Amino acid sequence: MYTIADTEMLVEEGVISRSAAGIIHSRARAAMVTMAINTLLCAGILAATFGLIFWLANAFAVAVSGALLVMAGVVTLRKGADIYAMFGNAAALIGAGMLLGGAGFELIDKYEEIAGIVMTLGGLVAGAAAAWAFVTARLTTGFVTGAVMLMAVALHLTGLGILISDFDLSGLPVAVFWLYAAAVVAGAGWLTDVRFVSALAIAPFAQALDTGTFYFQAAYVFYSPESTLSILQMTGLIALMLWLSKVGTERTSRHARIHVMMGFVVANLCALVGSLWGDTVGQTVWGPGQNSWRSGMSYEAWSDAMTAFRATALVISEHVYAVGWALALAAVIFVAAHRNMRGLFNAGVTFAGIHAYTQVFETFYDEPLAWVIGGFAAIPLAWGMWRLNLWFMARQAPPV
Repeated sequence: MYTIADTEMLVEEGVISRSAAGIIHSRARAAMVTMAINTLLCAGILAATFGLIFWLANAFAVAVSGALLVMAGVVTLRKGADIYAMFGNAAALIGAGMLLGGAGFELIDKYEEIAGIVMTLGGLVAGAAAAWAFVTARLTTGFVTGAVMLMAVALHLTGLGILISDFDLSGLPVAVFWLYAAAVVAGAGWLTDVRFVSALAIAPFAQALDTGTFYFQAAYVFYSPESTLSILQMTGLIALMLWLSKVGTERTSRHARIHVMMGFVVANLCALVGSLWGDTVGQTVWGPGQNSWRSGMSYEAWSDAMTAFRATALVISEHVYAVGWALALAAVIFVAAHRNMRGLFNAGVTFAGIHAYTQVFETFYDEPLAWVIGGFAAIPLAWGMWRLNLWFMARQAPPV
């Protein structure tokens, strides 16, 4: 388990020696440098792969060049000295990326009618083969086989997405696809032990309820048409991952904690939407939908259906959201501080600042009495948290 500690203070208190502190500093620095190098390497591989595909712009040339690079990379890794392993990894991955990525682009561009099924099945087969090679340590390095597996996963999921578009599916099949994509991405992240990949699973998981992002001129927007349901979805994920982090292995726990953090971030963004606009629960799931064009109705028919739905639906106002979100954040911050969950604590404090900033300028900028009430209410709340923390510490203190 990774823990942040003040090594200078530990040395002064005699908990660890000066040499032990030096070893900790050295390993921490090595971990950071390795992360920086790997990030630069991966960015270079991706840029070179897509650059070559679009620069060559010819299926035969891309295939031949990719195959040659794969062979050169494998030979370098097998026959070359360790000092050249990075070049071997890069060549093999650029070549594999050109073969898989080039095939995908060629199918979409020239064979649109079969692109979905070929990419789905091809990605599945290539991903399974790469996963076998990764687990059994066959063919080449784990870095290469793991990365190829991730490329194949991307090809497989893209193919499924094309099939959904081709058959014009909507509703439950689309939600099932997003949940499947989330499970596949999370599984690939766990298998390769790359937490960044695991974190990406939150995007398709949230998209199951249409929570996502879009952008336009000078703006990048987060939207959540079902704030309440999405918060419940993320709360379920957080609870499950917290349990898994306690009963699983250290490797599983690391990935579970990533899902906890990502679920917490998305849940808070959904709460931000709710605190500004409120929420009519279920209007896009079992109601008439968010827009007339998405429901296939005329605007007048959709408006009448929406009015009738809201008359019987659970409607949560933005004021209730704002208060509930503030209380939930206070509880999370306290629990995270008590349990030394630094990531969750930092995220909670960050969103508390965002919440305060939003409400001050959106709701209470001209209500000084609200500031007075909120300020005075914070004082006994802080006192109560202090007393509760003392009680927890007393219960956990070892017997004398």
